[in-house]
Amino acid sequence: MNVRYFAAARAAAGTDEEKFDLADGATVAHLLEAILAVERREPPAGTPPLARILSRSSFLLNEVAVRNQSAPLAADDVVDVLPPFAGG
Repeated sequence: MNVRYFAAARAAAGTDEEKFDLADGATVAHLLEAILAVERREPPAGTPPLARILSRSSFLLNEVAVRNQSAPLAADDVVDVLPPFAGG
């Protein structure tokens, strides 16, 4: 599956997007574990660590909001990581 990062999540992940190959039956929670298992550079100064950003983020699964981390994933799914946005 493809994960796309936005705003602070992009800065903390050090990339716009990345692909993950998870086992059949994987869930959003499994994906988040896989994301955190990737070795990454330190985020830029002032950017919280990715784990903290993920804990506060919203997620879209194929452009539909998903709040249940036990939601199943398929190999061709796209998951967007949307950290809290400030301002308007």
